[in-house]
Amino acid sequence: MRTCVVALGKIGLPLAVQMARSGHQVVGADVDPRVVDAVNRGEEPFPGEHGLAEGLAEVVASGALRATTDTTAAVAASEATVVVVPLFTDDLGVPDFRAMDAATDDIGAGLQPGSLVTYETTLPVGTTRQRFVPALEARSGLRVGTDLHVVFSPERVLTGRVFADLRRYPKLVGGVDAASAAAGAAFYESALQFDERPDLPRPNGVWDLGSAEAAEMAKLAETTYRDVNIGLANQFARHADAVGLDVRAVIEAANSQPYSHIHTPGIAVGGHCIPIYPRMYLWKDPGATVVSAAREANLAMPAYAVARLAEAMGSLEGATVAVLGAAYRGGVKEVAFSGVFPTVEALREAGADVRVHDPLYTDAELEVMGLRPHALGTPVDAVVLQADHAQYRELTTQDVPGARVLLDGRGTTDAALLPGVRRLLIGDGQAPATPRPGAPAAG
Repeated sequence: MRTCVVALGKIGLPLAVQMARSGHQVVGADVDPRVVDAVNRGEEPFPGEHGLAEGLAEVVASGALRATTDTTAAVAASEATVVVVPLFTDDLGVPDFRAMDAATDDIGAGLQPGSLVTYETTLPVGTTRQRFVPALEARSGLRVGTDLHVVFSPERVLTGRVFADLRRYPKLVGGVDAASAAAGAAFYESALQFDERPDLPRPNGVWDLGSAEAAEMAKLAETTYRDVNIGLANQFARHADAVGLDVRAVIEAANSQPYSHIHTPGIAVGGHCIPIYPRMYLWKDPGATVVSAAREANLAMPAYAVARLAEAMGSLEGATVAVLGAAYRGGVKEVAFSGVFPTVEALREAGADVRVHDPLYTDAELEVMGLRPHALGTPVDAVVLQADHAQYRELTTQDVPGARVLLDGRGTTDAALLPGVRRLLIGDGQAPATPRPGAPAAG
């Protein structure tokens, strides 16, 4: 099929490569000419996606993939259009549809009779049918049910492992009518290959959920579940700290029962998905108190981690503190909603002199983000590990000379490599230097 992928970001570009490798003739459309130029040279415009450099070079050289800034022309030359334009929300969870609306207008201007449009960007329930179908119909003059097919099919992958995730997870499809669903399912069956999954209730592959709304809610449900689960784990961790228990041993024991799947507590929840989609869900369902409580619990964790560090140090006033990891998670060069920012803010409010180290970022890149760079091996008083980069698994006392306390917010470091440094974990139950009133001493 002749296919257009709109937005060549960290999800859209690997998806375009996947489709080109599956035999589609793909045009990628992006508003950034630098991205378009890099793709047309066969060069990945961003690092860190496993297999992308090789795959991109292959499909560009074969002529199966090219890129353009002219979305309307790309759509006009295509039978199917896949939309992966990012959608964010403000602090109240209100979506900013401007980029999506602009892309939809450009797409509508290029649609031909019989076209398929599939939205992969995570959306509030009802958005595909209520917002984008009318916009596409008005701009194109086509009508769903006669000469236009529209589906919602959420991306369900993590950056860094997109190609593997495309094979591992069922492709959820929901049409705005039966003909759209059939067209969407046939499209994805031609573009994707799936691993066998005996653990699933039905064969891995394209799953038609019956409506665009069901597919929209499925994506919000799976990401919101993770936020709620992590929020619960974080509250368990805080209680374990208060009563002198190791929450990891507690969670391991609880999860030995097959109906318990408690996640791991940590210093922050970041990235494009988990901090955003629960708020997107709450926009349409503001009475979901469980969801809002979990969001509040997770937002509070950076400040809680800093409070534990201050408690162990006695005071952070004037202390030099190194924060390890600017990225929102290990191995990914991305700071979207990263815990580094609230962690640094809390440390500064406590009076600390804060520096940040990240092996994926240059000093200049950290400075642009308002972060003071730190070099391993420079003396510090205390350390906070914020991102679980693989490099930090081998952290030694030589990397953090002078450090009295390390607050490991991800459980990444090896205590045996850090003799003489007090190592704290979220929920390890270690008693402070001055015991809390009524709290038992940690054994």
